Amino acid sequence: MADVAIQPVRDEDIQDITALAGVIWRAHYPGIISTAQIEYMLGYMYAPETIRAECGRGVAWVKVMVGGALSGFASFSPVDDGSAMKLHKLYLLESERGRGVGSAVIAHIAAETRKAGFTKLVLAVNKNNSGAIHVYEKNGIVIEKAVVSSIGGGFVMDDFIMALDI
Repeated sequence: MADVAIQPVRDEDIQDITALAGVIWRAHYPGIISTAQIEYMLGYMYAPETIRAECGRGVAWVKVMVGGALSGFASFSPVDDGSAMKLHKLYLLESERGRGVGSAVIAHIAAETRKAGFTKLVLAVNKNNSGAIHVYEKNGIVIEKAVVSSIGGGFVMDDFIMALDI
Protein backbone atom coordinates (compact mmCIF):
# COMPACT_ATOMS: atom_id res chain seq x y z
CA MET A 1 0.00 0.00 0.00
CA ALA A 2 1.13 3.53 -0.71
CA ASP A 3 2.21 5.97 1.99
CA VAL A 4 -1.10 6.88 3.67
CA ALA A 5 -1.55 9.65 6.23
CA ILE A 6 -4.88 10.43 7.89
CA GLN A 7 -4.92 13.96 9.29
CA PRO A 8 -7.50 16.33 10.77
CA VAL A 9 -9.06 18.70 8.25
CA ARG A 10 -7.98 22.29 8.94
CA ASP A 11 -9.93 25.35 7.86
CA GLU A 12 -7.50 25.91 4.99
CA ASP A 13 -8.28 22.37 3.69
CA ILE A 14 -12.04 22.87 3.39
CA GLN A 15 -12.12 24.33 -0.13
CA ASP A 16 -9.98 21.42 -1.35
CA ILE A 17 -12.31 18.92 0.36
CA THR A 18 -15.33 20.57 -1.30
CA ALA A 19 -13.64 20.37 -4.71
CA LEU A 20 -12.52 16.77 -4.15
CA ALA A 21 -16.06 15.76 -3.13
CA GLY A 22 -17.30 17.07 -6.49
CA VAL A 23 -14.69 15.09 -8.40
CA ILE A 24 -15.35 11.86 -6.49
CA TRP A 25 -19.15 12.09 -6.50
CA ARG A 26 -19.45 13.02 -10.18
CA ALA A 27 -17.21 10.09 -11.11
CA HIS A 28 -18.68 7.49 -8.74
CA TYR A 29 -22.40 8.06 -8.32
CA PRO A 30 -23.85 8.21 -11.86
CA GLY A 31 -25.81 4.98 -12.26
CA ILE A 32 -26.32 4.78 -8.49
CA ILE A 33 -28.27 8.02 -8.05
CA SER A 34 -29.42 10.64 -10.54
CA THR A 35 -27.24 13.56 -11.62
CA ALA A 36 -29.82 15.89 -10.08
CA GLN A 37 -29.51 14.12 -6.72
CA ILE A 38 -25.70 14.15 -6.94
CA GLU A 39 -25.69 17.92 -7.44
CA TYR A 40 -28.32 18.44 -4.71
CA MET A 41 -26.34 16.42 -2.17
CA LEU A 42 -23.01 18.03 -3.10
CA GLY A 43 -24.62 21.44 -2.66
CA TYR A 44 -25.83 20.89 0.86
CA MET A 45 -23.37 18.33 2.25
CA TYR A 46 -20.09 19.76 1.00
CA ALA A 47 -20.56 23.52 1.01
CA PRO A 48 -17.62 25.00 2.96
CA GLU A 49 -20.01 26.54 5.50
CA THR A 50 -21.60 23.12 6.09
CA ILE A 51 -18.22 21.50 6.74
CA ARG A 52 -17.19 24.36 9.06
CA ALA A 53 -20.48 24.09 10.97
CA GLU A 54 -20.05 20.32 11.36
CA CYS A 55 -16.50 20.76 12.63
CA GLY A 56 -17.79 23.36 15.07
CA ARG A 57 -20.34 20.97 16.54
CA GLY A 58 -17.95 18.07 17.04
CA VAL A 59 -17.98 16.14 13.77
CA ALA A 60 -14.43 14.96 13.11
CA TRP A 61 -13.32 15.50 9.51
CA VAL A 62 -10.11 13.87 8.34
CA LYS A 63 -8.24 14.12 5.07
CA VAL A 64 -6.60 11.11 3.47
CA MET A 65 -3.20 11.86 2.02
CA VAL A 66 -1.59 9.26 -0.24
CA GLY A 67 2.00 9.93 -1.19
CA GLY A 68 1.52 13.50 0.04
CA ALA A 69 -1.49 14.18 -2.21
CA LEU A 70 -5.06 14.76 -1.04
CA SER A 71 -6.81 11.57 -2.13
CA GLY A 72 -9.90 11.33 0.04
CA PHE A 73 -11.68 12.30 3.22
CA ALA A 74 -13.94 10.99 5.95
CA SER A 75 -16.11 12.34 8.74
CA PHE A 76 -17.47 10.76 11.90
CA SER A 77 -19.07 11.66 15.23
CA PRO A 78 -21.02 10.11 18.09
CA VAL A 79 -24.66 9.43 17.26
CA ASP A 80 -27.16 11.69 19.01
CA ASP A 81 -28.15 9.13 21.64
CA GLY A 82 -24.49 8.35 22.47
CA SER A 83 -24.84 4.66 21.66
CA ALA A 84 -22.20 4.47 18.93
CA MET A 85 -19.86 6.36 16.64
CA LYS A 86 -21.25 7.10 13.18
CA LEU A 87 -19.15 7.15 10.04
CA HIS A 88 -20.84 9.87 8.01
CA LYS A 89 -18.55 9.98 4.99
CA LEU A 90 -15.67 7.99 3.53
CA TYR A 91 -14.65 8.88 -0.01
CA LEU A 92 -11.51 8.16 -2.01
CA LEU A 93 -10.39 8.97 -5.50
CA GLU A 94 -11.01 6.04 -7.81
CA SER A 95 -7.24 5.69 -8.32
CA GLU A 96 -6.82 4.83 -4.63
CA ARG A 97 -9.54 2.19 -4.43
CA GLY A 98 -8.52 -1.45 -4.16
CA ARG A 99 -5.15 -0.55 -2.65
CA GLY A 100 -5.98 -0.89 1.05
CA VAL A 101 -6.46 2.85 1.59
CA GLY A 102 -10.14 2.53 2.52
CA SER A 103 -9.31 -0.25 4.96
CA ALA A 104 -6.65 1.98 6.54
CA VAL A 105 -9.22 4.75 7.00
CA ILE A 106 -11.74 2.32 8.50
CA ALA A 107 -9.07 1.03 10.91
CA HIS A 108 -8.23 4.61 11.90
CA ILE A 109 -11.87 5.46 12.58
CA ALA A 110 -12.39 2.19 14.48
CA ALA A 111 -9.41 3.11 16.68
CA GLU A 112 -10.86 6.60 17.26
CA THR A 113 -14.21 4.97 18.09
CA ARG A 114 -12.54 2.73 20.67
CA LYS A 115 -10.51 5.64 22.08
CA ALA A 116 -13.74 7.66 22.52
CA GLY A 117 -15.21 4.80 24.57
CA PHE A 118 -17.68 3.44 22.02
CA THR A 119 -18.09 -0.24 21.21
CA LYS A 120 -19.94 0.16 17.93
CA LEU A 121 -19.35 1.98 14.64
CA VAL A 122 -22.38 2.51 12.39
CA LEU A 123 -22.82 3.88 8.88
CA ALA A 124 -25.34 4.21 6.08
CA VAL A 125 -24.46 3.21 2.52
CA ASN A 126 -26.54 3.35 -0.65
CA LYS A 127 -27.93 -0.12 -1.39
CA ASN A 128 -26.55 0.08 -4.93
CA ASN A 129 -23.03 1.14 -3.91
CA SER A 130 -21.69 -2.40 -4.22
CA GLY A 131 -18.01 -1.40 -4.18
CA ALA A 132 -18.32 0.39 -0.85
CA ILE A 133 -20.46 -2.41 0.61
CA HIS A 134 -17.76 -4.92 -0.38
CA VAL A 135 -15.03 -2.88 1.35
CA TYR A 136 -17.11 -2.48 4.48
CA GLU A 137 -17.92 -6.20 4.62
CA LYS A 138 -14.24 -7.06 4.03
CA ASN A 139 -13.53 -5.01 7.16
CA GLY A 140 -16.07 -6.87 9.28
CA ILE A 141 -18.90 -4.35 8.96
CA VAL A 142 -22.26 -6.07 8.57
CA ILE A 143 -25.65 -5.01 7.25
CA GLU A 144 -28.14 -4.54 10.07
CA LYS A 145 -31.18 -3.20 8.21
CA ALA A 146 -32.45 -1.30 5.18
CA VAL A 147 -33.88 2.21 5.40
CA VAL A 148 -35.31 4.82 3.05
CA SER A 149 -35.17 8.41 4.27
CA SER A 150 -36.21 11.69 2.71
CA ILE A 151 -33.43 14.26 2.32
CA GLY A 152 -35.49 17.07 0.84
CA GLY A 153 -35.68 18.34 -2.70
CA GLY A 154 -37.87 15.37 -3.58
CA PHE A 155 -34.94 12.97 -3.05
CA VAL A 156 -34.48 9.95 -0.77
CA MET A 157 -31.55 7.95 0.46
CA ASP A 158 -32.13 4.22 -0.07
CA ASP A 159 -29.55 2.78 2.28
CA PHE A 160 -28.30 -0.15 4.26
CA ILE A 161 -27.39 0.58 7.86
CA MET A 162 -24.18 -1.30 8.60
CA ALA A 163 -22.35 -1.79 11.89
CA LEU A 164 -19.03 -2.93 13.30
CA ASP A 165 -18.69 -4.10 16.88
CA ILE A 166 -15.47 -2.65 18.24
